[in-house]
Amino acid sequence: MYCPKCGQERISQETSFCSRCGFLLTGVTDLLQTGGLTPAVASKPGSVSSPKSRGLKQGLFIFLMTFLVVPIIAILSVAFRLEPWAVAISSIVLFVGGLLRILYAAMFESSTPGMPTLEESVMRNLTGRPHISGHALPPQQSVPVSSYGPPRTGRWQDTNDLTPASVTESTTNLLEKDQ
Repeated sequence: MYCPKCGQERISQETSFCSRCGFLLTGVTDLLQTGGLTPAVASKPGSVSSPKSRGLKQGLFIFLMTFLVVPIIAILSVAFRLEPWAVAISSIVLFVGGLLRILYAAMFESSTPGMPTLEESVMRNLTGRPHISGHALPPQQSVPVSSYGPPRTGRWQDTNDLTPASVTESTTNLLEKDQ
């Protein structure tokens, strides 16, 4: 198998990354085995939801949590004779947060499954390459060939220069000069 990014041949089946560019190859083998479909799509057609539908479901869930969490907090605040600020904060956060999540999903997220989210597309536009998750190697770095060359002539040290001189020899020479 060859790396789809740089064309380097895969060294062995145990390697997970391309040896040249660091591209994650585990997903590529899954795609090749299923004929170009992701394993989730190949096993259950129609089960992959779009980012927009997932966002709408999340927003609806947060919105409906308002009707469960706020009464529980109200009962606990009455039972423990606390101020009602916790009820007000939780009701505002859950109610408005759910509506904002629904609004964000409806306005900014894609309707087609497998499309990049807004954050991924912004990262691709800013950097010129797709956003890489924490599971990939860092980008390839170029090191000039001249840094790997042999040492320059005349820079070798003589082995006689490497032997340390005697510590007492210099002191003895100083004493002989005084006399």
